[in-house]
Amino acid sequence: MFLPIVAGLGNPGRDYDQTRHNLGWLVLDALAAKKRLVWKHVPQFEAEIARWDAGGDQPRWLVKPRTFMNESGRAIAALVRYYKLEPADVVAVHDDLTIDHGLVKVSANGSAGGHNGVASLIEHLGVSFARYRIGIGPKQPAQMELSDYVLGKFTPEQQTLVTQKLDYFVQGLELLLSRGVDSAMNQLNRRDPK
Repeated sequence: MFLPIVAGLGNPGRDYDQTRHNLGWLVLDALAAKKRLVWKHVPQFEAEIARWDAGGDQPRWLVKPRTFMNESGRAIAALVRYYKLEPADVVAVHDDLTIDHGLVKVSANGSAGGHNGVASLIEHLGVSFARYRIGIGPKQPAQMELSDYVLGKFTPEQQTLVTQKLDYFVQGLELLLSRGVDSAMNQLNRRDPK
């Protein structure tokens, strides 16, 4: 199953760089750098887009919506309509508070799980897009407001782990894109060795 649209969820602006909620952008940036892709701002889609000619007849598009997290679905839905694609042609790459920091899970559909970017995608596309979920949990301290946690910067220890795991995150995403959702779920949806 070819997934032509790879949507990293995040927020634009310097204030959001290196925040937990921008982990999807961080992974897409790393993948784009590995493949030597060039980001271009495309106002028509309210997004930064990198074209990836990954072989075969159809290109793949890496997409970072510039709409802010809560309106991510608007940008992705516009791209889906323009290229006459289906929601199932999309994979969303995003942070997930319900998964331990540094782990990855793949799912074929499901609820938003409290993630506003995913909720926006569901609003505009329905539930049938794939998810590449990267753990940022658990929230610590537990009494911290959810928005403060996800919009906060990584602690030094978390940043070190993200740096160490970035290649793993990119390789997992490449596995999903090359082998499909089921294969990626089988290999990634377990606790990985340290």
